[in-house]
Amino acid sequence: MAGGLRRVLVRDRPIAPAAALAADLRSPPGVSFNDNARLDPSQVEDVRGRRMGGGGMIVGGGGIGLVILVVALLLGVDPTAILNSVSTDTASVDSTSQQTIAECKTGADANRREDCRIVGYVDSVQQFWTDELARRGKTYSLAPTVLFTGATQAGCGTASAEMGPFYCPVDGKVYLDLSFFQELQTRFGAKGGPFAEAYVVAHEYGHHVQDVLGILSNDPRSGPSSTSVKQELQADCFSGVWAKHAAETGYLQAPTQADIASALDAAAAVGDDRIQRETSGRVAPEAWTHGSAAQRQQWFSTGYQTGDYTRCAP
Repeated sequence: MAGGLRRVLVRDRPIAPAAALAADLRSPPGVSFNDNARLDPSQVEDVRGRRMGGGGMIVGGGGIGLVILVVALLLGVDPTAILNSVSTDTASVDSTSQQTIAECKTGADANRREDCRIVGYVDSVQQFWTDELARRGKTYSLAPTVLFTGATQAGCGTASAEMGPFYCPVDGKVYLDLSFFQELQTRFGAKGGPFAEAYVVAHEYGHHVQDVLGILSNDPRSGPSSTSVKQELQADCFSGVWAKHAAETGYLQAPTQADIASALDAAAAVGDDRIQRETSGRVAPEAWTHGSAAQRQQWFSTGYQTGDYTRCAP
């Protein structure tokens, strides 16, 4: 990997602390925001209730090939399935279904509403990376999160809910349909919970950090040693680094072990091997794009335990 990060050996199973933390899923996640924390909803663009269609997926040029690899953080499906799933319905707007992100003003709002919770996570993640990179003599550029419903237009093409959350390097934005979090439980068998959502958001911003550092690649090759897998595991590790320092940003209380366990559970639920086994009954490492369940747990744990993003080099 570029950016001065050293490669380290990836073990075949999660490190012991990850397994120990996962056992805490017996306790309900209790992450909460500080009630008086001031949220900045301007970091989230709300286009929910609007449906964009007719164009299909745009692939090719300017790093857009990353749409297939980075775009589907948690799906790990055949790229052609993603392409074929994008709706071609005509555009429509349902303004009555929209909530107002501008109403997300405090941590108390984040504790009450899911969309405000996403605003809080985005604010916290970006505050951390702004401060952390400045401390190391680097400059972090803010990246908006776009909340959408069904489908919307992104710089990388048509963004569809079926693709899962993703980061588009063309326009430098994270795209998220909140319905994904329920699908994470119903389709992938994750336990869910607020900090599982935090893991997803922080993972996508991990790709933005890679972009800022100049180490984001659009290499389309797959396999356990592919650049794609290393990038996804590094983003998992970056997510863990933020989790370690989340309380320092002033938005959140320190995550409990149960919170971290819910993030690890979500990471395992979307490991390539687990998804392949559940969908086809066999594991095909040569088709991996995101890494195994054990690897994803391991690298989130590495980030959380060290709190140092320079240790995130699968």
